[in-house]
Amino acid sequence: MKVQSSTVQFDGDYLLSNYEYKSTSVHEQNGKYIATPTIQNYTFKTNTKIPKLGVMLVGWGGNNGTTVTAGILANKFNIQWNTKKGLQSPNFYGSLTQSSVIKIGTTGTQEIFVPFKDVLPTVNPCDVVLGGWDISKMNLADATSRAQVLDFDLQQKLRPYTQGLVPLPSIYYSDFIAANQENRADNVLPGNNKWEHLQTIRKNIQEFKQTNNLDKVIVLWTANTERFCLEDPTIHGSAEQLLKAIEQNHPEVSPSTIFAVASVLEGSSYINGSPQNTIVPGVIELAEQRGVFVAGDDFKTGQTKFKTSLVEYLVGAGIKPKSIVSYNHLGNNDGKNLSQDNCFRSKERSKKTCVDDILESNSVLYPNEEELNIDHTIVIKYVPQAGDTKKAIDEYVADIFLGGQQTFSVYNVCEDSLLAAPLIIDLFLLTELFERIQYKVEGAEYQRFDVVLSWLGYLMKAPKTESGISTINALSRQRSMLENLIKVCAGLTVEDNLRLDVRLVNARRLLQ
Repeated sequence: MKVQSSTVQFDGDYLLSNYEYKSTSVHEQNGKYIATPTIQNYTFKTNTKIPKLGVMLVGWGGNNGTTVTAGILANKFNIQWNTKKGLQSPNFYGSLTQSSVIKIGTTGTQEIFVPFKDVLPTVNPCDVVLGGWDISKMNLADATSRAQVLDFDLQQKLRPYTQGLVPLPSIYYSDFIAANQENRADNVLPGNNKWEHLQTIRKNIQEFKQTNNLDKVIVLWTANTERFCLEDPTIHGSAEQLLKAIEQNHPEVSPSTIFAVASVLEGSSYINGSPQNTIVPGVIELAEQRGVFVAGDDFKTGQTKFKTSLVEYLVGAGIKPKSIVSYNHLGNNDGKNLSQDNCFRSKERSKKTCVDDILESNSVLYPNEEELNIDHTIVIKYVPQAGDTKKAIDEYVADIFLGGQQTFSVYNVCEDSLLAAPLIIDLFLLTELFERIQYKVEGAEYQRFDVVLSWLGYLMKAPKTESGISTINALSRQRSMLENLIKVCAGLTVEDNLRLDVRLVNARRLLQ
């Protein structure tokens, strides 16, 4: 795809796009809103040179880590396998970047769509070098078998590629995850010296980058959900305080935060795929000092993605959700870890807060805080027989016209890791792409995006944002935001869905 426009130019390896951002400034005067349209000119500069990327997964030997690895290898080597339904071929279904499309314009009245990955130069996932850590020393072939996610024939055909892949020893502080994980913890860094553990993880990243001749490394947490650390501004509030707390072996510095700090210190973007409060203010400040991205929190795959979509539809239609009850049972190791209450509470937070801003947006339906306090209950049960197949049962009750009620009962059965794996791939591919994008306003120097990558909210249950910036959870808005950013950087027109060239008679005549 090539964009022909006076607003787009190439400068060596860089694509430059000029964009007029049209917004509306609103203030209140005498009880009325005064809306003033505004225009701000931006220039976006994208480095089109695709780097050699390495990704280090924390929890590489878990269900998600093994499934990501299997998916990339199966696609890279076009490994086919047999099931009772016949011969199967690999794909990247479920990946926004690899399997979805973006509208780029029209030919006459026909809309033209191209693959998401073709709008801007992105890394091919099959070229990514994978590595990582795990508290279990099992090689990835045996770990894939233990996970019971993939068909047996595919496991066997992948074995020659995965049996030599062994995770590095990881950090294990038993009070941060469920006690039932102890029997897996045979591959841990010795002792409890958090500063030494930090230095070891940094060295692991350095050696991985050097050994594989990589241009950059991204670190992603896909390990167990931790309990929330007891956040204290004197411990976690600044980069200096956090580093001092690690050096002093403070008990409320979690393994995931140590991984985040190590990653940032090595100049590697860090993605938190679990709900715990890994990215404390001290991590953000350190990331700002080092010019490194961080993103979180908690992969948004099935139930929550559907929930944010349905609640957005209801509120947008003027229908008032009053109750949401979400029940889950699953039997993989994630479910086992979540069976401990303090780990479940971390997950409960991300699942419950995902509709708050959608409800708050409609003051007609929810005029006060009391009305916003709807019944929203989360239940997660560990049922070993279910394996990686998660069963999600949801009931939505909403008020409708003249005192009536509408009830939605939803039963969703999904392979948890088969939904999470392509999302993980999207997260590290998009993060890498954003590392190559800079912007500037008129009269200023180029700079990178804010260090907290809120652009990735579409992929997260509890999107992390910079302090003071409101969170957006409505799924269609998140998707539109991400798609429009990609289009703006490529020099394409942002889609407003007016379609005036098609809907208006005189406009159609001009096209004929």
